[in-house]
Amino acid sequence: MPGPGDLEVSRRGVLVAGAASAALTAVPAASAQGAPLPAPTMLPVTLEVNGQRRELTLDTRTTLLDALREHLKLNGSKKGCDHGQCGACTVLVNGTRINSCLTLAVMHQGDKVTTIEGLGRPGALHPMQAAFVKHDGYQCGYCTPGQICSAVAVLDEIRKGVPSHATADITRRSPLDATEMRERMSGNICRCGAYSNIVDAMTDVAGGRA
Repeated sequence: MPGPGDLEVSRRGVLVAGAASAALTAVPAASAQGAPLPAPTMLPVTLEVNGQRRELTLDTRTTLLDALREHLKLNGSKKGCDHGQCGACTVLVNGTRINSCLTLAVMHQGDKVTTIEGLGRPGALHPMQAAFVKHDGYQCGYCTPGQICSAVAVLDEIRKGVPSHATADITRRSPLDATEMRERMSGNICRCGAYSNIVDAMTDVAGGRA
């Protein structure tokens, strides 16, 4: 029979065994049996990004956000939650705002994509960018690119008569007021809490009607 010393397990031994088990669990069955993993499917993708034609060859699993950040080095659009819940990755595609972390790049063949870099630049800011600076519509700044892209699209939606959940009468054009703006911007999260200043910036761009 084993003695007490034979049953002792070191802390290092437990950690090593646990890591080995996790590694084995993570290996696909085919690989564990010696079969090679399938190569990723690559496809050519052409996008018009900020007015420029960009041609890429991407893994079909690449999100639009990763295509912009990792392949085109446009790091303005931020990867926050990577689950479409925070809005930090918001960009405009053919004039409509989307969460770029939730869509694949190959789905946007030929589309026009506008990121925060394409809205304006130092010395030639977009009116919404200038208004965010004027009204302190940011603190840490991480969510700001997505907030600005979304804010630009929100004003356009209201002008086009697209209703929201806050629209009292969907047969009439939505008012350019704070209630509409707050509802439409609710998908863009600011952990610093600059919401009132963001509404002030949007109101300024809208012409003071909110």
